[in-house]
Amino acid sequence: MAPVNGRCPAPRERKMPEITVSMAEGRTDEQKAGMMRDITQALVKNLGVDADAVVIQINEAPLRHKMKGGKTFVERAAAAKK
Repeated sequence: MAPVNGRCPAPRERKMPEITVSMAEGRTDEQKAGMMRDITQALVKNLGVDADAVVIQINEAPLRHKMKGGKTFVERAAAAKK
């Protein structure tokens, strides 16, 4: 870390970048909140940052807007039911 005003910031003073999670829609608010809490705690534990410095954003895509193997997730789900 580069010095700030002639000194290196203490580990807990370092800024944490935003964490962005991209995923298909379909999880409950409780599941997403639990995941974000776990990610926050992992960063606190492993990077030595304060929880208040951690920003997490979830970007959800409709299943029809995500594709894997040339098929949308809607198409994949329909094929799995057959």
